[in-house]
Amino acid sequence: MITAWRIVQSRHLQTAFDGQGASQYPGRWNERGTPVVYTAGSLALAALEMLVHLPGPNILQKYQSIPVSFDETLCRQLSQAELPPDWSDDPAPLSTRALGTQWIADASSVVLAVPSAVVPIERVFLLNPRHPAFPEITIGEARQFHFDPRLLKTDY
Repeated sequence: MITAWRIVQSRHLQTAFDGQGASQYPGRWNERGTPVVYTAGSLALAALEMLVHLPGPNILQKYQSIPVSFDETLCRQLSQAELPPDWSDDPAPLSTRALGTQWIADASSVVLAVPSAVVPIERVFLLNPRHPAFPEITIGEARQFHFDPRLLKTDY
């Protein structure tokens, strides 16, 4: 079994796994209009993935962490050869958005493992909420998550 983590604002807890947030605000691996759920291979990586998108320290205490578990057989992992050369560019390139959107459309697996652009040796797990096997993913209990304010300290 693989356990991945999702961190969401408390106000989005009820819709944390419908993929609509990413559909409205596309990420590295999806185009606008394509629902997908982003999770990370560890709680620490999930925190880092969130931090690179936070505007400032004033909202650090408004989050929940949620574990998800799934069998390895539900997961397709992209090999290095399948990644576009610009996969880790900032901002996210159209090539990765097209690749993830095609994976959703093909419904070849319910989970896709891709490298994290923040820590490339770690994995981000994309979940397809419309895949028939999505109910096989176990969504755990949400818990309050507090970012340490020092992570965004700017007075150095």
